[in-house]
Amino acid sequence: MTRKSQERPEWTGFQESRPYGPKYDLRTDFVMVYGISKDLPQRIEGWKKAGYTIHLMTGVSWGEYQDYLYGRFDGREHWDEAQKDRSGNHLLHGKDVPYMVPTIAFAEYLASHIKLAIDCGVEAIHLEEPEFWAASGYSDAFKREWLNYYGEDWIPPHSSPDAQYRASKLKAAMYYRALDRLCSQMKEYSLVTYGRTVRFYVPTHSLINYTQWRIISPEALLVSMPGCDGFIAQIWTGTARTPNVYKGLRRERTFETAYLEYGIMQELTRGTGREMWFLHDPIEDNPRYSWSDYRKNYRSTVVASLLHPEVKQYEVCPWPRRVFEGSYPTEDGQGKETIPGDYATVLLTIMNVLRDMHKHEEVLGEEVYTSGVGLCLSNSAMYQRGDVVRDGEQLGEAAKYDGTSSAEELDAEQKELLDWSSFYGLALPLVKAGIPLRPVQLDNILTFPGYLDGYRVLLLSYEFMKPEHPGIHQAIGQWVREGGTLIYVGDGSDPFHSVSEWWNRDNSRRTYDRPEEHLFESLGLSRNPEEGEHTVGDGAVLFYRKNPAVLSRTDDGAELVRSAVKRSLEIRGETVDYKESIALHMRRGPYVITHVLDELEVEKSVLLEGLFIDLFEASLPVKHAVEIKSGDDSLLFDLNYSNAAEGEASILISSSRIRDERMAENGLSFVSESPQDITVSTRLRVPSEPSSITAGEQAASFQYDAESGTVLVRFPGVPEGITVSVEW
Repeated sequence: MTRKSQERPEWTGFQESRPYGPKYDLRTDFVMVYGISKDLPQRIEGWKKAGYTIHLMTGVSWGEYQDYLYGRFDGREHWDEAQKDRSGNHLLHGKDVPYMVPTIAFAEYLASHIKLAIDCGVEAIHLEEPEFWAASGYSDAFKREWLNYYGEDWIPPHSSPDAQYRASKLKAAMYYRALDRLCSQMKEYSLVTYGRTVRFYVPTHSLINYTQWRIISPEALLVSMPGCDGFIAQIWTGTARTPNVYKGLRRERTFETAYLEYGIMQELTRGTGREMWFLHDPIEDNPRYSWSDYRKNYRSTVVASLLHPEVKQYEVCPWPRRVFEGSYPTEDGQGKETIPGDYATVLLTIMNVLRDMHKHEEVLGEEVYTSGVGLCLSNSAMYQRGDVVRDGEQLGEAAKYDGTSSAEELDAEQKELLDWSSFYGLALPLVKAGIPLRPVQLDNILTFPGYLDGYRVLLLSYEFMKPEHPGIHQAIGQWVREGGTLIYVGDGSDPFHSVSEWWNRDNSRRTYDRPEEHLFESLGLSRNPEEGEHTVGDGAVLFYRKNPAVLSRTDDGAELVRSAVKRSLEIRGETVDYKESIALHMRRGPYVITHVLDELEVEKSVLLEGLFIDLFEASLPVKHAVEIKSGDDSLLFDLNYSNAAEGEASILISSSRIRDERMAENGLSFVSESPQDITVSTRLRVPSEPSSITAGEQAASFQYDAESGTVLVRFPGVPEGITVSVEW
């Protein structure tokens, strides 16, 4: 599958449920009109008149589907298809908005609505958030699905690890079935009825977030779905600020979590030809934070996403109306305030920079990083996050957490479950050392030949996930024998080792107590090798008999992970390639992207020297040096990076969308499009100080910087565009 051929690019877009509004008209390439209501044709027409390519987005697991629930659609009530927990409570997204069990009847109901959108001429459909809570699995509809799928009566998911694992696999399979059915059926409907192709995408949280929040979703299964054209990686402050534990301290680590989340989503489509948009959100679903809090965390997610250069398309904002017209608590908590004007300008600057990012590849500088290090993660991690009873003891009962409330409201046991320390115990020590760790989608190893090419060291543990096919071990074994180093961490204590799966089923093959026994045997080792180093072909295995969750609790645990990676490179004869850093840093064309890490033994700043435009400031100031403090993020435009001829005028950065650029001997002009009531900042390179600048019929304020040969122009923005003329 290759990237779609189209006349109009779709580098950036946003989703909005409200009718067209000039104050939140972001001037992106496309808009996802949200929800299939009676006013859908009018909403589509409003955005189409504004010049947008029109997509539709609707929830595939929840939505305003009361006509289905209460029998107005087909004469039968469908509340038996609402997800339900073991106490008999419905899992709700709002009043009369339950999370649904994706039955065939529900898929047919959604299809009837999606036909309406296709009839209205939308070019793409986004079926968002196929979510099945791990705590669910007790509704009548799910019991029926269990019987049909497994050929036996339903077993309460909490009754054993095996029951929970099987319930979770069924949940993922059901949403795969629903999406596959909808995509195929609706593509056929569009072709038969209108002779045109409609594309289908799945906006979904990352595998990391769904596992941490204890939600089941198809994730990697969708890569093999013919009707799925791609994804939106729904990663934002609300997911990335979920606390985790590093060196025994539980706290929010927005940058590090977002970096890992964007990383696993980049891996989901790597090599598939499917599209991927990275999402950012200047706000989040929890409305209780101040603008300064939102601003800091937004910066972290933007920088984290830009450090993954294989993705170059972005959803720049969900629900822009709530950003540009909503009110949020003041710093003193005594009232609410709308978005500060300068911050609105900054947001529009970043959104337009994101649209430019596809033009630029990663620029390799003098920085040296410990590259080629991956941490394996599988869909099955989601399957073992539900409530279970083992040996008469309740394990893992926790409250539903979806980021709309504070994690501090949970009790101690619930917090510990939410931490998901078995994963972060392996991941955070490396990210915190400035090592650009990449999560590896373990499920893709069998699907895509050469998937592990480029990796030198892999970390693996089956204490928080399981291999879904024995062939995965053959692929890993070949990679090790050809020179890779595998670090395996596990003590065999996970109760889900006992689930009835391929490694322990009583059949003609040999059975194993735990899946790593098969892994080690595939590598030519004994089932239960000694701790330590083992040579395998041209590669090696480092085995640590420890639970990875324990490594999150101490300095020594973090050091063990880093030492294991360093030793792995020593075995390969690449000791010189192990390098820690206080920052993660990248250049993409003229853009300089930096995050300075915190929680180091000695907190340090990074000083970048040159000539830069600071994109996180509304006035787009020119700076010779930028100091980035510990825990902070930076996005700069390098004025020394230019393909333009000396003395040639050009538009460098703007918080508006630029079109109809025209050059003349003594000036230039262009049309600037932006939301209404936004102050537009535009910095241009000019051959000399301008004599006049106008925006529309009015003189525009401007400041000339002789040293950089640039000028800053500021003027009120309008969506339909305002002509800016510069003369010198």
